[in-house]
Parts: sequence; C-alpha cells; structure tokens
Amino acid sequence: MSATGDNQGTSTRPYLLRALHDWCTDNGFTPYIAVHVDASVQVPMEYVKNNEIVLNVGFEATSGLKLGNEFIEFKARFGGVSREIVVPVDHVVAIYARENGQGMAFPMPAEGAPRPGAAAPEPAPARGLRLASTEPPADEPAGDGDEPPPEPAGPGAGRPALKRIK
Repeated sequence: MSATGDNQGTSTRPYLLRALHDWCTDNGFTPYIAVHVDASVQVPMEYVKNNEIVLNVGFEATSGLKLGNEFIEFKARFGGVSREIVVPVDHVVAIYARENGQGMAFPMPAEGAPRPGAAAPEPAPARGLRLASTEPPADEPAGDGDEPPPEPAGPGAGRPALKRIK
C-alpha cells in the first residue's frame, strides 16, 4: 500500500501485454494488437476502420519496439513507407497470436479518461469483449510484416476477430 492509502497499484495491462508478447515470441507466433483509435493514437489513419486498427507487433515487423507502461512505440512499414507508431497502453483492446487467435481482450478505454500521468479514474467495467478465434487457412502466406493484416470479410472469414457481446 502506498503512502496515500491507494491499494490499486499501477495498471496490470502493460505487464499482461508484455507477458503475452513474450509468450507469442517464445512459441514462434506473431503477436497482433487490436487498438481503439482516437486523437491520442498515432497510427496510419488510412488503415483505421471503425475506430480500430490491428497491428503486427512482432520483432520482424517492427523496429525499436518499446512496450512501456504508458505507451507502445515502434516504427513499422506500411506500403513500403516507415511510420512512427505510438499507442497509449490503455487503448490496446486485445493482444493475440495471429496463428491461433489465443490471447487476451481488455476493456475499451474510458471516454474522456485523463492521459497518462494524470490521476487514475475508477476502473471502467468490462464491456463484454471476448476474443473470438477461427482457424487460419492452411494456404495463408506468411507475409513479410510490411502491411497490416487485411480486414476479415465477415464472420468466420478465417482470421481472429474481436466481437462485442452485450
């Protein structure tokens, strides 16, 4: 317990993200993160759909990857052009292995939540997020990590997808 009597501690999200990233890497899987995009997220907006983007955060697809307690930062190539990516950790709504969909989903960021360094708000209740996985097609090419993963064509399109359930 801290001197202020706050027994909440820091968020577990960055620690869980690092642990699952390590698990993916150690097992030869490709770690992907699903990110809720708003003005505080620095990503190529042309790849954002419905305020979400999925990013390959494997070491082969990134340069200078930093999985910090407040931000995930790295450089990645999109359409052959190197881009600087900055994602607040609280905007990561899932991390999972591309190959089998195993991972963890997190609550959406609270609306109007203070930025890192400000007083922490009460934790938002989970909004019924769960990670739905489907088997990837056997003939799917490995890819070089230059492009973000394509969007699924619909339910059961062969890629892991986030589904909100009420």
